[in-house]
Order: sequence, then C-alpha cells, then structure tokens
Amino acid sequence: MADEYIASNKQLWDNWTLLHEKSDFYDVAGFKAGRDTLNPTEVEEVGDVAGKSLLHLQCHFGMDTLSWARHGAKVTGTDLSETAIDLARALASELGIEANFVCANLYDLPAALQGQFDIIYTSGGALWWLPDIAGWGKVIGHFLKPGGVFYVRDQHPAAMAFEEVDGRLQPLYPYWQPREPLKFDTHGSYASAADYHFVEYGWTHSLGEIINALTAQGLHIEFLHEWPHLFFKMFPSMEQDEQGHWWLPGRSTSIPMSFSLRAVRH
Repeated sequence: MADEYIASNKQLWDNWTLLHEKSDFYDVAGFKAGRDTLNPTEVEEVGDVAGKSLLHLQCHFGMDTLSWARHGAKVTGTDLSETAIDLARALASELGIEANFVCANLYDLPAALQGQFDIIYTSGGALWWLPDIAGWGKVIGHFLKPGGVFYVRDQHPAAMAFEEVDGRLQPLYPYWQPREPLKFDTHGSYASAADYHFVEYGWTHSLGEIINALTAQGLHIEFLHEWPHLFFKMFPSMEQDEQGHWWLPGRSTSIPMSFSLRAVRH
C-alpha cells in the first residue's frame, strides 16, 4: 500500500515543481544570480565540503544540491519526481555547474546509483514523506563511506504533533510513526498559492525512531541540536526574526520547532 501513497506523492511533486519554479519562495532568478540557498547553520554544522563527494537525498529540483557544488562539493542529487530532476539538470547545465542527478524512489536508490559518498545530506521537510524511517536508515548505511558524515536539519517531531486551532496549539497528530499515513487535501503548495488541489500523504517519526534508524546502521551521533525556531512558517501565528527564523509568538521556547543532527560512520 505504501507504493500507492508514494505514487500519489510523486504526482504531487511533479505538479509542485511547476509551481515552485516560478514562486517567490524559491526565487530561482536570485539563485541563478548567485544566491546561496543553504542556511548558514547547515554550512557550519556540515563543515568543509571542498573536494568531497556529497549525496543529497530528496533534493527536489536541486538548488540546495547545486549550492553545495558552489561550496566545492562533488554533488549527486536524487528525487522521485522526474519533473524535478529534469529541472535540476537544466539548472546545472545553464549555470555550468557539474552535478549528477538521479530520479528514483529513495528506497529503490541502491539499484539506481553506484558508489559511496563522503557526505550524505537531507534538507528540511524531507522526513515527512517517508513511510519507513528504518528503511531510510538502511539507504544511508548503504551509501555512506566509512568515516563519512551524515547530516539532517528538519522540523522537530514534537512540533509536528501540533496544529494551530483558534490561535492555540493543540496536539492532533501522532508523535510516533503511524501505521497508515496522514492524509491532507492541498491547495496550491507551501511555497505558492494556486488554484491547484491534490492529496498528500505523510508520516510522522519520533526523534528516537530517527536516531535508531541511523545507529542501527553503525552511525555514531556526533550531536543533536534542538532549536526553538523553524526555517519556514509552520503555524499562522509564527513571527519571523532578523535572521529569517520563524518563532512562536513572543519568541516562545515552549516546544522545540526544529532539530539538526550530524552522525559519522566508523
């Protein structure tokens, strides 16, 4: 049944790519002019990537992947959307950035891509789309070199259990991975208002489930940082600071909003 949900999400991301290419949120024109799409926290926490091979899982249409290439990495980006991968390849070609892009469902990636990598990177918003977090860990274990670094920065699972109702946060969703996905009707996308309606399926994962998926593959957690702010406006009442971070009203620290994790494989 998960294949059915993934196929539906693939169609969603094919359509979203067409919206996102033209959206202010992604600002493709600014990227072409040299804008770095990576958050400074990510750049600092991942460390020096110059000359290293980097695999970006769930890369969408590749702007973060290509930003890592601008930092000196030898990059490969992967995504399940053919539309997104086609756009990523077109951007790389237009900008003269050397990059490899592979279209594949994440769980099928070991059959579609050869080799191992110095760094594996997962960008914000990716884990929600995964029906099997342990299987995600196995893919990372398959591709990460001994001594290699894995890094993820994403929404905090605790925050994802909440919804804002009448100006107050209410716990409405499971904290642990559900047996069946959560289903939402979409109107446009998180990045673009549009007269577009579809269905998305997603899965929550606890912080313990995420960590255990990595340690089961022999990765050692170097750090886990929990942040009171987020990289997008998750709830209507959130407020943006001077650095572009989104906070609950009054810069509340009542619940963690995002996390970053770095692990190494010995």
